[in-house]
Amino acid sequence: MQYILVALLFVILELVYFKIADFFNIIDKPNHRSSHTTITLRGGGIIFPIAVLVAFILGYVSVPVLIAVGLVSIVSFVDDVFPLPPLPRFLSHLIAVLLLLFDLDLFGFEFWIIPISIVLLIGWINAFNFMDGINGITVLYAMVSLLTFGYLYQNQNQFPVFILMGISCLVFGFFNIRKKAKTFAGDVGSISMAVFLAYFMLKLIFEKQQIGYLLFFSVYGIDAIVTILYRIKNKENILQPHRSHLYQYLSNEMQWSHVSVSLLYAVIQLAINCCVIVFINKGYMSPMVFLLTGLVLMAVYWRIRIKVLSIMRLKSV
Repeated sequence: MQYILVALLFVILELVYFKIADFFNIIDKPNHRSSHTTITLRGGGIIFPIAVLVAFILGYVSVPVLIAVGLVSIVSFVDDVFPLPPLPRFLSHLIAVLLLLFDLDLFGFEFWIIPISIVLLIGWINAFNFMDGINGITVLYAMVSLLTFGYLYQNQNQFPVFILMGISCLVFGFFNIRKKAKTFAGDVGSISMAVFLAYFMLKLIFEKQQIGYLLFFSVYGIDAIVTILYRIKNKENILQPHRSHLYQYLSNEMQWSHVSVSLLYAVIQLAINCCVIVFINKGYMSPMVFLLTGLVLMAVYWRIRIKVLSIMRLKSV
């Protein structure tokens, strides 16, 4: 019953936000980089940090995690309304990551773990944000991650937090997973969700002493890494906005529907997650197997990307 009430609360809050966003003109206007063609409300993903706040009130989230998610949410929301320079955004990500490391008590580990964790988590946060470019992709990918973490934590006291976040995704998804989205997540949604997921990924890795869990983020991670390498190869400025991700090629140049591409990414990641869990449970996931799996996935992705680019060139002739 309590989850039904929470769902109703989230729906009401989302509808209220739509009124506020419409009144203050918090919108996303299409440009040459956009995968959408109509003006759409921005920031509907504000329901994600609200869900974290509810989880905190109910005792499922710690103070450092709440502050970390809250900090990036506030900075990102301001950036959604009034674009900020890179420095305040970066600082909010850095502080949030340090708070996550503090909550997980990682400062007591070997010193080299800290800088590596910071680089990986900030990279993940930005990759997750970069991938938020078509209807449904962020929320469906997040739901796969929440489902996976929920399965692994089903017998622990933090399990309800995944239900709460899942409900927020269902509410947001109702307005986003469609041909013409009512709202986009905005940076407030994508970055807050990225920080939340990063926390549980890091928690899982250090609790289980298993690096293989990183593969739970492999689809987004590989897309981001290969896209960066591709742009470097073409001597492009990797800090400039672009439309070079595979999902953008599929939805823009190949004219696949946004929902189809988003579902494809989510289903592939879900399949990978299931395989990873089986491998780990059977004791097959050694560091070498993890590395080889990552390289194989990257090679497959690269091959698909080259194939799609070839088809695009043929169509343009």
